[in-house]
Amino acid sequence: MRDVAALAGVSLKTVSRVVNDEPGVSDDVRTRVQTAVARLDYRPNLAASNLRRLGARTGLIGALVQDLSNSFSAALLRALEDAARTRRTGILTASLDEEIHREQALVHDLVTRRVDALVLMPSSRSQEYLAAELRTGTPAVFVDRPPRGVEADSVVVDNAYGARLAAEHLLDQGHRRIAGIFHLPQIHTAAERMRGFTSALTDAGLEPDPHLMVTGVATVEATAAAVRELLDLADPPTAIFAARNNLAVGAVRAIAERGLSREVALVGFDDFPMSDLVDPPLTVIRQDVPRIGRTVADLVFQRIEGDRSPVQHVVLNPSLLVRGSGEIPPRR
Repeated sequence: MRDVAALAGVSLKTVSRVVNDEPGVSDDVRTRVQTAVARLDYRPNLAASNLRRLGARTGLIGALVQDLSNSFSAALLRALEDAARTRRTGILTASLDEEIHREQALVHDLVTRRVDALVLMPSSRSQEYLAAELRTGTPAVFVDRPPRGVEADSVVVDNAYGARLAAEHLLDQGHRRIAGIFHLPQIHTAAERMRGFTSALTDAGLEPDPHLMVTGVATVEATAAAVRELLDLADPPTAIFAARNNLAVGAVRAIAERGLSREVALVGFDDFPMSDLVDPPLTVIRQDVPRIGRTVADLVFQRIEGDRSPVQHVVLNPSLLVRGSGEIPPRR
């Protein structure tokens, strides 16, 4: 605030009145202060009374994930919370629901509250809106999806590799009619999983059948409906790859409704609670979510503690967890 006051040539009290939208300031002075605020990337500090000592922290990290109810997000946050607790740091979290405007509004709210760092699973195609915060020193670590438009640390899994594992496993069982069900194609993880899946089919000498490729599916219900349509085809798939944990739930439901649980092979991407209790138990591409969370936490606290080394992009490999559903042979 002192820097803003000096640049605008006004008092601290005048700056306070402008940023708090109080009366008693002429239009000319208000414009000068607002220009200085924009030039210096100044943000009001809602916790200023607690941050008077140089280098003081709020003891809070803002973590924005796609859906708090999703088992992947929940496990990730738990790992982050466990790491933060040992450092006497709290986590402020919210769901983004793949909404770009919600993402930007929540990020603005968190940085206004002066969190010590951000953990972000972005929905937006570009995070250039974060450039000012990163430039002024707010650490940010991206998880599950890499940053675009800004340079920041990230921790992701090799989604293309994981999808390739799933497709190759089904091919190894003898399947040639393999359907793929994918999330929103503009989302990095969905696009990468689709790329890995289709490249595995192509490398095996198969032309991906557009009738067996379903994209833009976001819910359990939509997935179940899509699987029913696939099973109603004149030449239905003998195996299905569900490229997200909630999509796997919808696929399990639709296949069971048709009484085909022992006839149609299924591999999911991401584990979820009780996936080992369905009949047959679900074969999945497993992400080591606790490890992802710990890696994110390590990067976050390194940055909070002053590490200014070049940004790090950590890529972890998922693994195939064989349980039964992905080992069903094709119907003859």
